Amino acid sequence: MQNKELIDAGRLKGIGFDLFNTLITAHPDAVSEAVMRLINSLQQQGFSFQENEFKKAYRETAIAIIQETRKDGKETHNRFWISGALQILGYDLGPEDPRIATALEAYFSAFMDYCHLIPGTIEMLKRLTNAYSLGLLSNFTHSPAARQLIDALSLRPFFDIILISGELGYRKPHPFVFERLIEEFGMETNEILYVGDDPEPDVNGALRAGIQAVWFTYAKDHHIPTVPGILASSPEKPQCEVLRVSTWEEFLALLKK
Repeated sequence: MQNKELIDAGRLKGIGFDLFNTLITAHPDAVSEAVMRLINSLQQQGFSFQENEFKKAYRETAIAIIQETRKDGKETHNRFWISGALQILGYDLGPEDPRIATALEAYFSAFMDYCHLIPGTIEMLKRLTNAYSLGLLSNFTHSPAARQLIDALSLRPFFDIILISGELGYRKPHPFVFERLIEEFGMETNEILYVGDDPEPDVNGALRAGIQAVWFTYAKDHHIPTVPGILASSPEKPQCEVLRVSTWEEFLALLKK
């Protein structure tokens, strides 16, 4: 844990959290299992292709769309990746096709089975819930799956605010999403703290919005990979010195007044 003076704990009224690799982690096999469930669903619905050719087309489409997303900060959605991949393979169907919706449910079902809480998360939230207003701001393309995960892992009761990029139309670090967080809190920016694992969208994004930030490095320190497909791409460290903690015990210690 670095210099405690980097945040003004005495003024805090609201604390926002990232979701993936901050409150929860996904097993390394989560995405490969999700893709297999996606492929199986499409094949069961009558699409004929080789597994490897679909994976290649899906990856190429996703990369192209993600590159555009990073330019303007607008959120994308997996249905466009699936539609684009199938078009490469000769199937002319749009992203709103109900067969894609069915396949998407199969894809995201893997996260229900392969995600779990970071140790101490529930205990930490219980200790904060009576002292602060708590918010959750997550980059996640398919918001129904994100909200299902939040419910399944018993996180919902702790949060006054839940914001998902798939519903907002933009993703961190775009200023719009942090402005929404500030608006929902109804507080001055210096009364809000944001906690996340990813230096650019979480820490740098919060700092540019005028919010205090804490870099939570549990996943980094335990060599837990970022979940592919959640569009993570970030420098190794935040753009300036910020407080860094690796456990919720360290985080709670810095909030003591």
